[in-house]
Amino acid sequence: MKPGVRALGVAESYRGDRSTLAGAVVRASRVADGFAYRTCTVGGLDATDAIVDLFHSLDREDVSYVFVAGVALAWYNVVDLHRVHAETDRPVISVTFEESSGLLAALESEFEGEALDRRREIYERQPARDRLSINDQTVFVRSVGLESGQARDAVRAFTPEGGRPEPLRVARLAARAGDGFRRREVSE
Repeated sequence: MKPGVRALGVAESYRGDRSTLAGAVVRASRVADGFAYRTCTVGGLDATDAIVDLFHSLDREDVSYVFVAGVALAWYNVVDLHRVHAETDRPVISVTFEESSGLLAALESEFEGEALDRRREIYERQPARDRLSINDQTVFVRSVGLESGQARDAVRAFTPEGGRPEPLRVARLAARAGDGFRRREVSE
């Protein structure tokens, strides 16, 4: 992959009822060159809208991929990867870092009625996870808008060391810093 190819990484940090979503535009050469923030509701269903809004707020035609840290942000605020792809016109790659049997049992233990039905419907539409070994670590990848081999290549290209793709690593750091700032602002 050419060093100037850019990806938007989206990660979150939360304490309380609002989650801070950070978007970091990072080149394959590991240079960060753009940031944006949005919030979503902890336990809500607005993470997909927040990610789409974050992407559009950057107004960056040069972003080639959208990386998302998982599909269940902010305490089961389930992300619709298909909708993110449709509304950004970019391939979307979700990366998780732990093996699991899925979210259905957790969703069923935490929600009921309409809240459960909406989350289950969104979650069940998402593509299956593929296991990927990278730099002696294992990650799990879902992708929409590109084939699984292309998604694996993109994850590898944006992961020069360790197991966390650089756009997600930088976005995670930015989300934690932004969340800390936001909490201090509220408490003052």
